[in-house]
Amino acid sequence: MPGPKPQPVQHLADYRPYPFTLSGTHLDVTLAPRGTIVRARLELVPGALPVDLVLDGGRGLDLRALTIDGHAPDPAHIRRDDETLTIAAAALPSAPFALETEVAIDPQDNTAFEGLYLSGGIFCTQCEAEGFRHITFYPDRPDVMTTFRVIIRSDMPVLLSNGNPVRQEPGLAEWHDPWPKPAYLFALVAGDLVAVSDRFTTRSGRDVALNVWVRPGDQDRAGFAMESLIKSMRWDEDVYGREYDLDVFNIVAVDDFNMGAMENKGLNIFNSKLVLASPDTATDTDYERIEAVIAHEYFHNWTGNRITCRDWFQLCLKEGLTVFRDQQFTSDLRSAAVKRIEDVQTLRARQFREDQGPLAHPPRPDRYEEINNFYTATVYEKGAEVIGMLKRLVGDEGYARALDLYFDRHDGDAATIEDWLLVFEDATGRDLSQFKRWYTDAGTPMLTMEEAWQDGTLTLTFAQSTPPTPGQPAKPARVIPIAVGLIGPNGDEVAPTRVLEMTEAQQSFAFEGLGARPVASVLRGFSAPVMLRRQMDDATRAFLLAHDTDPFARWEAGRELALSALTDLSQGRDAGADYITAIGALAADDAADPAFRALCLTLPGEEEIATRLASLGVTPDPDAIHAARDDLARRIAVAHQDLLARLFDDMAVTGPYSPDAQAAAGRSLRIAALGLLGRIDGGDRAEVLFGIAGNMTERMAALAVLLRLGRGEAALRILHDEFGDNRLVMDKWFSVQVMAAPPDQAVAVARRLAGRKDFDWKNPNRFRALLGGLAANHAGFHAADGSGYAFTADWLMRMDAANPQIAARMSTAFETWPRYDATRRGHAQAALEQIGILEGLSRNTREMISRMIAAGR
Repeated sequence: MPGPKPQPVQHLADYRPYPFTLSGTHLDVTLAPRGTIVRARLELVPGALPVDLVLDGGRGLDLRALTIDGHAPDPAHIRRDDETLTIAAAALPSAPFALETEVAIDPQDNTAFEGLYLSGGIFCTQCEAEGFRHITFYPDRPDVMTTFRVIIRSDMPVLLSNGNPVRQEPGLAEWHDPWPKPAYLFALVAGDLVAVSDRFTTRSGRDVALNVWVRPGDQDRAGFAMESLIKSMRWDEDVYGREYDLDVFNIVAVDDFNMGAMENKGLNIFNSKLVLASPDTATDTDYERIEAVIAHEYFHNWTGNRITCRDWFQLCLKEGLTVFRDQQFTSDLRSAAVKRIEDVQTLRARQFREDQGPLAHPPRPDRYEEINNFYTATVYEKGAEVIGMLKRLVGDEGYARALDLYFDRHDGDAATIEDWLLVFEDATGRDLSQFKRWYTDAGTPMLTMEEAWQDGTLTLTFAQSTPPTPGQPAKPARVIPIAVGLIGPNGDEVAPTRVLEMTEAQQSFAFEGLGARPVASVLRGFSAPVMLRRQMDDATRAFLLAHDTDPFARWEAGRELALSALTDLSQGRDAGADYITAIGALAADDAADPAFRALCLTLPGEEEIATRLASLGVTPDPDAIHAARDDLARRIAVAHQDLLARLFDDMAVTGPYSPDAQAAAGRSLRIAALGLLGRIDGGDRAEVLFGIAGNMTERMAALAVLLRLGRGEAALRILHDEFGDNRLVMDKWFSVQVMAAPPDQAVAVARRLAGRKDFDWKNPNRFRALLGGLAANHAGFHAADGSGYAFTADWLMRMDAANPQIAARMSTAFETWPRYDATRRGHAQAALEQIGILEGLSRNTREMISRMIAAGR
């Protein structure tokens, strides 16, 4: 089978507006699993100069009819290839006209889950980024915005689309969306569904009907999603002044979905794992994630829908801003300090790794081959960090003025990063031309700091540099906001947080009038997404861990203390005593937030340790890293056994389960204590907890401990007997077995699970559970014999034929392969090259694999 036609690289500099105006779209869709008929009427207005009309639409569209103002054009004026349909200018009127097409498509065979497809008997759509072209011929680009009127014909009981319902009768539903939108925000759902319903009254008095649609039998697990939606709507009014603008808001949960969720106007389609939750099936992390993602997709109504991006190069404009908004939302509802630390952990684990490898790119790239490969941590998480820096630089009032101006100026627009920055310049008077480099330059800046103390003055000198990344060998200095506070020798704060604005490659800042030399608390709140290097001994880190008044900086001191110990231990040097003492003192502080203490008790992951070693010029040894982490965890447990046992008992929550922040914080500290105690009690506490726990959070934590100790078989059987027909619980069941397996058994466990009948590998959640679980088992995936690489490559090649998006995204497990020893590099390269030569390899996966192979040359 021949491979896909090579896709020309798309360049930001080549952007041109679409030469036609689309004034209205009418769709009439007759649903059938293997013969859905889509009739489309596009009302088009030509520009001043005659040009060909080019519509996106691939091989999956069976064109049955095409007319212009009711007449079929000369076939000689029609051209088709694998990507487009072109109508010659000679066949087009010079005045406004209607183009009508009829196509047939096959939802049942659509295993890529782009466009219209079937998920367990439910018709649903996914059109971002370029999925609408798999439904009908269309100018499928984000800057072509228009109103939609949609008729759905089917015997399914529930028929949904965007906007407001116009007509509902047996076998037919009509929907009208009065707000112009691009095709990527189109949605259609039809199926046997039931709704959990509520209502919301906006601050201007609009009564909005709210529905969370699920499969029959899942209603009792949709209540928290509805609560989260209402909280989101209220928060967006209170904090951003944004009000919902339709008469109905629908959320639909489907089992087969490539992403987490999609913000389609008025009809959000969600991966069911981000909707369905009950205490016996969902963990605290699941609940918090549901709350955050529902908020994220709702907030897109203004930052993504009412104002969208002009082209896909501007993706971080809508995603970075909306991630920042959902981070604010969670911070307000839960612990702001803990949320900030968790966001930084995610950024470092995913985005810093991306920046340091072959897939590095700026938040706004200037080129791409396959846009689906740019839904990355750089676009989302780093995009949010850039918004946070802007807010820090202009202040809360300046940020509020700029956002109000942004909504007023660009409502109904397809905007750019330049539009966004100009709003801030106009609202605050600042010149942001240098700040723009955060959007255009790839890589994580390295910030080094030196200190000088003389006559009551502490001088901090910073130097910044950004390593070369693919296509960008040299990077000029950026604006870096550095939040600094000073802690006196007695542990009191002698200088509150001050934001230093660094604009040069090297710059000094002085703190004067100090009585005694303080300890600098630097990069408070993680004020910029940089890597900080400073000379600091373990005693000073322990001092900051004990006394720093900024929660992030305090946690960071403990993290650095742990990483210092773990990098030494993994290289055969004795270390860790200072960390063990300091972490015990913090864990014993009953006045501190339990969730914060839990984060501090959790050791850095093996991937993070490997990244630190690589940054020091040391080749990471995955087996030595695993052994070092195990050893340090055991020593902590031995040293603080009584304290950990007390925390485990004290943090037991009595009464009914609640996912609220306070109860979840207590459970997180209890679980952290359990994980350490399991190193020395043989898993006895975990076995008891698994049997008596009344919630999935504690059961899964106990199961992980038992599996690590080789005592999990009985618990696995019990969980399977209870939840064998629950797909979301079984995803956890698959994942935890691989993640918690001893490294030398991880691939064998994964291979055994892959052979099970219930390993439904075409379901993205199940595939991610198994293959993602193996990738998360650092020493297991990077097994010296290459078995982890070979197993993963085999499954990526199989998945690529069915769902290229999932294969391409999961291929990032190989992202760091060049930093390991020669033996592992040889195995990894062989696995990557095996994928790369696969006949018929998709454009998505080919681009990712070729970039990773090139990094090793």
